[in-house]
Amino acid sequence: MKLRLWPRSLIGQLVFAVAVMLFVAQAVNFALLVRGQKQQTLAHGGGMAVARIIDAVDRDRRGDFRGDPREARAGSPDRRDEPQERERAQKLVISDTPVPVPTGAVRMPELADYVADLLNEADVSAQSVDAWALPQRPRLRANFPGRTVIVAAQIDGRYFAVRSRIPTGGNRLQGFLVWQTLSLYLLLLIPIMVIAWRAAAPLRDLTRAARSNPALRDATPLEEEGPSDVRDLIIAFNAYRGRIATMLSDKDRMLGAVGHDLRTPLASLRVRVEQVEDDALRDKMIASIEEMAAMLTDILALARSGAGTEGREPVALRGLVEELAADYRERGKDVTVAAAVDAAVMARPLLLRRALRNLIDNAATYGQRARLSVERAPGEVRIIVSDDGPGLTDEQIRTLIEPFARGEQSRNRATGGSGLGLSIARDIAEGEGGTLTLRNRDGGGLYAVVALPTA
Repeated sequence: MKLRLWPRSLIGQLVFAVAVMLFVAQAVNFALLVRGQKQQTLAHGGGMAVARIIDAVDRDRRGDFRGDPREARAGSPDRRDEPQERERAQKLVISDTPVPVPTGAVRMPELADYVADLLNEADVSAQSVDAWALPQRPRLRANFPGRTVIVAAQIDGRYFAVRSRIPTGGNRLQGFLVWQTLSLYLLLLIPIMVIAWRAAAPLRDLTRAARSNPALRDATPLEEEGPSDVRDLIIAFNAYRGRIATMLSDKDRMLGAVGHDLRTPLASLRVRVEQVEDDALRDKMIASIEEMAAMLTDILALARSGAGTEGREPVALRGLVEELAADYRERGKDVTVAAAVDAAVMARPLLLRRALRNLIDNAATYGQRARLSVERAPGEVRIIVSDDGPGLTDEQIRTLIEPFARGEQSRNRATGGSGLGLSIARDIAEGEGGTLTLRNRDGGGLYAVVALPTA
């Protein structure tokens, strides 16, 4: 299964793009803040340690500590009782041997390098510099914020170790960035979602209208709403659909006139033909006239499928197929109802009846018998007309649903029709918002399935 990260909808793409850009911007901001905080921490703890080391080196060179490590711990003899000197003695150790690493201390090479650079800038030559962070004591944390570090430098063969403190505010910084990120997401994503929804809502209505049958000339024009670009598109679509409706109305009027003009001479011709005394010749001529009239009816029905003034109403499909089967059985056709559930659809009854009659006629003519059934499916109801014929090839299934296409190539109505039955049924099904599908049965024969949306 392929993972799809990029959303397909307009709202999803806008929100995803802005969310990614905000995340990248916050990541860069976090990196810069962490780096700045790190530099500030080193400057705070390292600067204090360097000042104390330089002071200790100067005092050691003046001989204030008299070379006695114990005196270095306790401070100058004549000032060891002063509070300031006692505090200084607790933060300074001078020794001729390396200072031992405290238990549990963590080495800090970055702080050591920072202190070495500051000592070099102060013209104090240090042979080595080390730094460690001491374990935190929970009971002292409230009174002494930050973390205690020890910085030891070897200068002129002696080791100077001082204590300093570095601030610890990483958690506070992370919390601040989290709240900042959430605030930015709320301030930016919510307005973008509102704007995208305002633009996408009329686009969805436009998509549904474009997918509807253009022959439904009573469709209400779409409301002109949304951004100016979307409104211009809706205005153009409404005008375009209005022109289509006008063209279809003109076509219907033309076809009505043509049908009337053709039926009148055909009726007059049949009256004259019935006066022919030769019975065989008269029957042939009448059959030809009836074939022309039937073909004219099919052509007009195909041209007008999906149109007309008939309104939609709830149609009970079980009663409809049972009525059709009974009508065909009265005429001696083998048409039965295999199974039918109680279901209703919104459709134009006369057009739907005509589509089913075309399918039943094909099944009874080419498949020996017709079986009708009604089934429910998610969101739709299926009317199935099956037969026991030889079935069709994939190429025939693809082509027979087109106008004037026939499996039996002659144009004799005794062996077939004009090739318009399936086309009419398909156009009527699509005009009702459904589909017509042909497929072969496993045991032989053909399925013709009309799927209509549920009422």
